Amino acid sequence: MAAPEAWRARSCWFCEVAAATTMEATSREAAPAKSSASGPNAPPALFELCGRAVSAHMGVLESGVWALPGPILQSILPLLNIYYLERIEETALKKGLSTQAIWRRLWDELMKTRPSSLESVTCWRAKFMEAFFSHVLRGTIDVSSDRRLCDQRFSPLLHSSRHVRQLTICNMLQGATELVAEPNRRVLETLASSLHTLKFRHLLFSDGAAQQSLRQLLHQLIHHGAVSQVSLYSWPVPESALFILILTMSAGFWQPGHGGLPCRLCGEASRGRAPSRDEGSLLLGSRRPRRDAAERCAAALMATRRKSEAKQMPRAAPSTRVTRRSTQESLLAGGIDPKREAHPPATSQEAPSTRRPPSALPAASSSTSSSKRAPASSAPQPKSLKRFKRAVGKKGARTRQGSGAEPEDLYDFVFIVAGEKADGEEMEIGEVACGAFDGSDPSCLGLPALEASQRFRSISTLELFTVPLSTEAALTLCHLLSSWVSLESLTLSYNGLGSNVFRLLDSLRALSGQAGCRLRALHLSDLFSPLPILELTRAIVRALPLLRVLSIRVDHPSQRDNPAGPGNAGPPSHIVGDEEIPENCLEQLEMGFPRGAQPAPLLRSVLKASGSLQQLSLDSATFASPQDFGLVLQTLKEYNVALKRLSFHDMNLADCQNEVLFLLQNLTLQEITFSFCRLFEKRPAQFLPEMVAAMKGNSTLKGLRLPGNRLGNAGLLALADVFSEDSSSSLCQLDISSNCIKPDGLLEFAKRLERWGRGAFGHLRLFQNWLDQDAVTAREAIRRLRATCHVVSDSWDSSQAFADYVSTM
Repeated sequence: MAAPEAWRARSCWFCEVAAATTMEATSREAAPAKSSASGPNAPPALFELCGRAVSAHMGVLESGVWALPGPILQSILPLLNIYYLERIEETALKKGLSTQAIWRRLWDELMKTRPSSLESVTCWRAKFMEAFFSHVLRGTIDVSSDRRLCDQRFSPLLHSSRHVRQLTICNMLQGATELVAEPNRRVLETLASSLHTLKFRHLLFSDGAAQQSLRQLLHQLIHHGAVSQVSLYSWPVPESALFILILTMSAGFWQPGHGGLPCRLCGEASRGRAPSRDEGSLLLGSRRPRRDAAERCAAALMATRRKSEAKQMPRAAPSTRVTRRSTQESLLAGGIDPKREAHPPATSQEAPSTRRPPSALPAASSSTSSSKRAPASSAPQPKSLKRFKRAVGKKGARTRQGSGAEPEDLYDFVFIVAGEKADGEEMEIGEVACGAFDGSDPSCLGLPALEASQRFRSISTLELFTVPLSTEAALTLCHLLSSWVSLESLTLSYNGLGSNVFRLLDSLRALSGQAGCRLRALHLSDLFSPLPILELTRAIVRALPLLRVLSIRVDHPSQRDNPAGPGNAGPPSHIVGDEEIPENCLEQLEMGFPRGAQPAPLLRSVLKASGSLQQLSLDSATFASPQDFGLVLQTLKEYNVALKRLSFHDMNLADCQNEVLFLLQNLTLQEITFSFCRLFEKRPAQFLPEMVAAMKGNSTLKGLRLPGNRLGNAGLLALADVFSEDSSSSLCQLDISSNCIKPDGLLEFAKRLERWGRGAFGHLRLFQNWLDQDAVTAREAIRRLRATCHVVSDSWDSSQAFADYVSTM
């Protein structure tokens, strides 16, 4: 009897509260109710009025509301504001109630955006609160405009911060200054434990104060927080100082900026420990003089071609040259003062023509080489990039001559490359002081190892999408990568690397040699590449033998794809060699090829060395003959016995029908994709039965994807025989999107499945077919199919799509 008595007592309590508040609520809403009674909308019900009153006094009644029985509480939940609705979540779950529908309705009414169709929302509460936090931070939502968002007892930022897993900073760093302000200290502390991904989109130029706030924010979220991924999107003209700041902070380096308050957490963590070196010393090392380290960095990083090849390299365009001003701005943003060094900067009265000529280099270098004049011509000719000659006989530190020495700072090696220019003279291209630049020893790169004990926590995932990398930015990225052992995934998408890809490969090779290197996934895509894609793939696999996932795409052919082209110098021999690729750990390989036939032997060499490969995807690959494609498939069968998923996209396989049948008979593959491969362009009447027979005898194939192959009704009905009674196929996923299938053909396909009594076989995808030509028949076909499988379709307008196609012809 105790439980019914408690139920009755709580119900009576609610009635008493309702009675006490009804009079006040009714008097407040009497006029609107009286006017609305004559209109189409009836006045609010008594229970709703009581619920609103209870919601308005939740500060006093909260504990009592939590104790209400489930049926009453379920009616009150939609009347609560977001703060109490979030607080009551755990109690509601214990009573068997769900708030997901309420949060979804709040999303539709307040956010007024539809989630992506590719997004699977598992918790609408978390999604709403995360979006609400971002809107409040940027000032794009007025919390006072809706009673469900406004409550003086709660801070919108603080209350929603614990649900934020992903934060996006846009434009001129909006929100960074607000988050590091003292009133939001608890908000930042909460974010440090909840935030995992930090994104930057469409950044613009920012002032020093905003960058200083961003430094403090990154220091708290990355170095003392849980942020593990930093992504940059769509930054057409990156600000050098800001970009380098984000990179260095993501890599774990931090130095308090000028005028900035010391970090409280750093003070607590560093008690009893010797002060660490500053950021510049960490990047350049301290075992040798900083000027010597800078010169060695300049010599090594710029000597990416051999002596005989680099003479043909043009000088970088003036618009891409690194200026002293941009570099000093990056130093100030990083908390390093270029004026604090012992050597004073050069005087402003020094004319450009008085810059130190090549003869002013160390004696050891000048004694073994001589400057060469560029060939005279009536038209101005581009000059080659300057390189330092090998210093013979002297391995000690080199000193710079003259009293007007330039300031020593973090990126002064960039000054050497971009700033030293002798009138018409260029230095002899040679090797660096530590030996030939063959990439065999990472120490020859001038990239000293960075001690992990003197670095803060760093991120594990770095993504750069459509962020052009200047020479300065590429040098900085490569230098940081060489010792970024905590990095697990790197994505470089359309960054205009150009010849900087050689530096990237050298830094990745140096990183691979570091103890504890965790890099297992690399995604690289660009418009152009100085290397053919297969040679670039071989170079990456050689540099990173422990890599598990490699995705690489090049949209346009490189110069070396046409060997007969003038001035087509090859890459360094240590990057592209004829030696065999050692065995690697690749499990997933995705390659997007430019136009033109690809050398099958190079691809086969990569596949032979990838014995652990489980997934292979080839996009737009073209081979000289079907025989070459057959040799690639034979290599897969012999050397890649663990291969489970194979995908071909945008490849002309009309002449490779025997090879396709060979794949369908492979008893190790579980999923095969032929996407827009023109499979049935030739001999469809003969090829379809052969294809179906091969599939009926394959009991291991689980998924077949055939989008964009013009299967048509006849082809679909032929595929239905795969599910007949005499078939041993275990196919459970079929994708026939974009195959010109009409409603009558789909209906006949459904009837055949019903006649054979085949059980549910999984998923059937029907996107972008001609089902709108007869909506009634299409609905009937889908209804019948859903008794057999899970159907995924869309309302595609085929006539509009055809009009769009014709308009682009």
